[in-house]
Amino acid sequence: MKISEFLLPAAVTSDLESSGKLDVLSELGKLLANVCPQANEQDIVAALVERERLATTGIGDGVAIPHAKTDKITEIRGALGISRTGIPFDAVDGKPVHIFIALLAPQGVASDHLKALARISKLVREPDFRGRLLSTKSAEELFDVIVTEDGE
Repeated sequence: MKISEFLLPAAVTSDLESSGKLDVLSELGKLLANVCPQANEQDIVAALVERERLATTGIGDGVAIPHAKTDKITEIRGALGISRTGIPFDAVDGKPVHIFIALLAPQGVASDHLKALARISKLVREPDFRGRLLSTKSAEELFDVIVTEDGE
């Protein structure tokens, strides 16, 4: 599964404004609402927050992959955001998170959801790739970097 199959430019920002965990989940929920017109922002945020209560999605190395399932959508959608200052997110390494890749999946598509999570995880394990994401100056450039890397 390619990231370009579920990440659209309207759900990408190079400048997250949040300073806390719940705020950034709300900001990511708003981005996801841009590309999930059948779901409302409050339902999306509630799903992300509920999943985050189970265990942190902060995987370390400045990366978090908040994800959730909902019956309000019919296809997997993602959002990508960069925090220039870093956000405390209870990451497994205790460090602030700068790169957020959120994923929202419909109920009943476990295999596609897992494939999308695996693809994201594989990409963000590479320090050079994380550096390229963090060096972007615009949402367009950020989208281009992730789609180009995903195509290689």
